Amino acid sequence: MAVTTIPARPPASRDRHRRGKSRWIVLAVVTIAALVMLVPFVFMLLNAFKSPGDYSTGGPLSWPSEFYTKGLSNYWNQVNFPLKLWNSLLIAGSVAVLGVVVSLLNAYALGIGRVKGRLWIVGLFLLANMLPQEALIYPLYYAAKQVGLYNTQLSVIIIFTVIQSAFGTYLLASVLSTFPKSVLEAASLDGAGKWTVLWRVIFPNLRPTLAVLLIFFFIWTWNEFLIPLVMLIDNSTQTIPVALASLQGDRLMDAPTTNAGALISLIPAVLFFIIFQRTLSRGITAGAEK
Repeated sequence: MAVTTIPARPPASRDRHRRGKSRWIVLAVVTIAALVMLVPFVFMLLNAFKSPGDYSTGGPLSWPSEFYTKGLSNYWNQVNFPLKLWNSLLIAGSVAVLGVVVSLLNAYALGIGRVKGRLWIVGLFLLANMLPQEALIYPLYYAAKQVGLYNTQLSVIIIFTVIQSAFGTYLLASVLSTFPKSVLEAASLDGAGKWTVLWRVIFPNLRPTLAVLLIFFFIWTWNEFLIPLVMLIDNSTQTIPVALASLQGDRLMDAPTTNAGALISLIPAVLFFIIFQRTLSRGITAGAEK
């Protein structure tokens, strides 16, 4: 009678050891990639505190001979940074809130409601996300001129609310299309209306996803350049990216002041991300678990 032998499984410690090696390799690759991504920020920080003489003599890679802070004050006063900061906060904050609200209402109608041609409408929102801003800028410019909203923050808020809510509607409609029907039927049997279902049933379950959208909409709008550049021509209405670009002339650029301005302009966005980092991680984790 032949005896079959079952191959012995490798010890658990050996599996952990192998997994440990792969984890260290992945960690090393991620660390190297993070350091490479930080190189431009290191150069920006280095040249922000470098005098124009040091920059012209040693170039962007040289170490500054003195701690030069005049570039920061020049940028602060030259572009009126507090006003530009308020404009950016107003536009990005308004777009983030309005974009989330519009996305939720649209997705509720498409994902939960019985809208005819729902798939075609969702596909239209997906197509809108693929359109480049260069293709939209001329119609938006002439439309703003016709309605009298040109050179106002309201025009930029309306434009980016529509643009961001197109992505938010597509994302939330896909999520709500898989929402359990039994929960909605139970709410209807309890006498809940459409608004009650939205705010008492749908909204609490989508809160992590909405928080992620709010953060993304704020950061995306904060970094926008082309549309604010075309739509906001007055110095009192411009945003931080437009003000930063105004430092670069046709044939002359003050590199230390530009780097100092980029450093100051980066701080609010980084602080916003750090403050809401836990909210972002919780929202992504909740979405993955669902």
